[in-house]
Amino acid sequence: MNQPVPILMYHAVTQTPNDSTRALSVSPAAFAEQMALIAERGATPLTTEGLAAAWRGDAPLPPRPVLITFDDGYEGVHRYALPVLAAHGFSSTLFVSTGWLRGAHDTGGGLDTMLDWDQVRELARHGTEIGGHSHTHPPLDQLGDDALATELGLCAEIVAEETGTRPRSFAYPYGHSDRRVRRGVREAGFRQSLAVGNGLARRAQGPYALHRVTVRRSTGTGEFGRLLDGRAITRTFAGDRALTKGYALVRSVRKLRRKATRTRV
Repeated sequence: MNQPVPILMYHAVTQTPNDSTRALSVSPAAFAEQMALIAERGATPLTTEGLAAAWRGDAPLPPRPVLITFDDGYEGVHRYALPVLAAHGFSSTLFVSTGWLRGAHDTGGGLDTMLDWDQVRELARHGTEIGGHSHTHPPLDQLGDDALATELGLCAEIVAEETGTRPRSFAYPYGHSDRRVRRGVREAGFRQSLAVGNGLARRAQGPYALHRVTVRRSTGTGEFGRLLDGRAITRTFAGDRALTKGYALVRSVRKLRRKATRTRV
């Protein structure tokens, strides 16, 4: 019950990434190879809600659990990832920025060709949990209370309207959150949420700050196998963690400056 779990974070799956998505994309061939390795290892992919339910004691946890998650909502998740997931019978979770997807709610801003809602619904029919990732993908900890509530509420409402199921899981844009953001996510009806952290997820992290590991275009087969095993993660992501600490300091300074400005006004 308390075993650490690798939660894999994907973004675009594409043959031809653009400059905005290149680093955090994977090729279709690499994705297929990675899913085959999961199958060879005898791991069992769960949805985010499935893992949370197990950690709440509502369901048993399989011996080698792993989560396959996708952020933002790129079209390649349907074109390239879905056939591979379906062939293996794997569950996954897609976290959508509802204002980036093609269709009635599109506000623009998507970094590449995005999914439309028919594709999202097909993913859901094949075992993909549809979670929230805000409406327009802003850094949530930099928003005021009203804007934060709008981003979270719109996202939840649109997913429910388009899929017929209210989303239970959330992923923070850019991986950033603070206590206020986590409270807002909970108040919007989400029961669990994922950060980045580049470490294994553990029950002790709590349901609103679970860690994930980033899968990149540069992630080779050997490194991917180590991520699945939870080996050498600290060394692999040492640079990322240093950057994250630096960003956290910058963001804290910005928030203090905004508070000071509001106080003077």
